Order: sequence, then structure tokens, then C-alpha cells
Amino acid sequence: MGFPKNVRVVETMIGTRAGQLAKLNYANLTGMKDKETQKFNFPAQYMFKDVPWSDQARNFEEEPEPPQGADLLLPYMEKHNIEISMIGIGLGEERSAARDAIDKHPDRFIGCHEPDPNDVMGSIQTIRKLFHDGYIRAISAFPAGRVPQVPINDPKMYALYATCVELDIPIFCCAGIPGPRVPYQAQHVKLIDDVMYDFPDLRFVTRHGCEPWEDLAVKLMLKWPNLHYSTSAFAPKYYPKAIIEYANTRGADKIIYAGYFPMGLHIDTIFEQLPNVPFRDHVWPRFLRENAARVLKLEP
Repeated sequence: MGFPKNVRVVETMIGTRAGQLAKLNYANLTGMKDKETQKFNFPAQYMFKDVPWSDQARNFEEEPEPPQGADLLLPYMEKHNIEISMIGIGLGEERSAARDAIDKHPDRFIGCHEPDPNDVMGSIQTIRKLFHDGYIRAISAFPAGRVPQVPINDPKMYALYATCVELDIPIFCCAGIPGPRVPYQAQHVKLIDDVMYDFPDLRFVTRHGCEPWEDLAVKLMLKWPNLHYSTSAFAPKYYPKAIIEYANTRGADKIIYAGYFPMGLHIDTIFEQLPNVPFRDHVWPRFLRENAARVLKLEP
């Protein structure tokens, strides 16, 4: 069978802002000290080629600024059979594109919010309000990207995990060496073991590869039923071999598709490469839709 064209995809990482406005997506990231990063559309841009609508990829005289929000995403979602996309819900009027998309297209967009664990009580209140207002089905975390950093197993994070369990929503958390030029210790994959031990009911999904500890991530997924891995920020041709082998054997229910458009990878490039990933036939519908739908509780 190979890559199925009839699966209605659930996209678990896609952005609503592109071009110059893309920098607003990373207003929280203030820990980078090198001057080169300040010129990027997003902090890990040095790792990617042809970032969509970046200064390097555009001819400003011929290409206008791209549309934003649902106007940006819906044409690509239709093109690639993506039924539902999870988008980041920020705070403030300058980040209203995601809320507008959810308000206007509730059947196509769901929200995910990245709270600040350094503001524990404020974050808990915000999570609960966004959830009860119908704007989020998950939260996310970038432990190495906070100032000060907040490790995966930090007590501040535990308060957010407890809130997720209370509301019955998952967390999507960056793990492994971060792309932005900040220290990595806060995201060591081994820290997830403590979290799953203390929160066995928490649905925890890793983001951004877990490298160079992807083998450890597999061992932990074998151990903990509610631990999952998403493929965000990786072009399909670079999916780690350990993850592909795990999906093809005991981990078909654990690996979740996620892209990285328009931050670093064009959605067209992702879907051009996906058919070449050597997943077994039974893995594809779970990877593209079923696992995300279950973790996010999109379907009965």
C-alpha cells in the first residue's frame, strides 16, 4: 500500500504566521546571546535551508508578504489532505490570528498554548481559562527556551503537568538538544522518566527529535504507556532510524506526525518526502491521524 492518500491527516505542529511576522511566534525566546540569531526569522534558522518566506528564500521585489492565519494554512491543508491542524495560541492582540482561525473554522483548527512555567500560578489560570473557553486541547513546553530555563522534571513544570491531568489534556514538550543556541541540559530525555513515574496518567508527547538520545526515548516509550514521540521540525528524510524501526515494530501507536511549517520546513517539501519513509502499511494511518486523534481526544 505505501503512503495512503485517503487518510485525513491531523497536523500537530503548524504556525499561523509567516514572513516578517513569523518573529512574533518567538517573542518568548530571549535567551540567545549570539548576534546571528537576532537576524533570523526563527531562532534555529541556521539548521534549515530555504525557510519559507525568509530573507534567504524570497525575492522581495517579486514576492509580497504571505497571508496569515487561516488564509495561509487552509489552501495547503486542502492540498495535502490535512483535516485538522493544531496551532499555537499566544496572548495579546498581536497574536490573535490563531484564535480567529479557531473561531471561524472550529472543525479545522484546535489550539495549543505554551505557558510560562516561571509564572506558575499565572500559567495555571491561563491554561484553565483557555481550556474552558474552548481554545486549547493541549499545552506545549520549550524547557531550554525559558529564562531562566525550567528543566523537564522541575517542580514548576510539575504544577503544569498536574493541571494537564486535571483537565485531561496532553503536553507536547521539546526534548533533546535544542536548535536555538541555548544550553541543553533542561531537555535531556532522561528527565522524562521522572515525570512519567510521578504522572502516569499524563499524556506526554516529545517534540523536536530527542536527539542524540532517540534510542533512550524508545526505551522510555516501551516503559511508559502514555509517552509518545512526534516528528516535529524534522524533514521526513531525516526521521531517526530508531524511531522508524520502533514504529514498525512495537511502537505503531506511539509515533505522531508533526510538521514545521512555516517555521523551518515548507509543507510541500514535507509531503513530497513522506512517501519515502519506510513505514509499514499498518503504521501510516496511526502515524498520520489515529494516534494524534487519540492523544488529543478528537474522536470518540
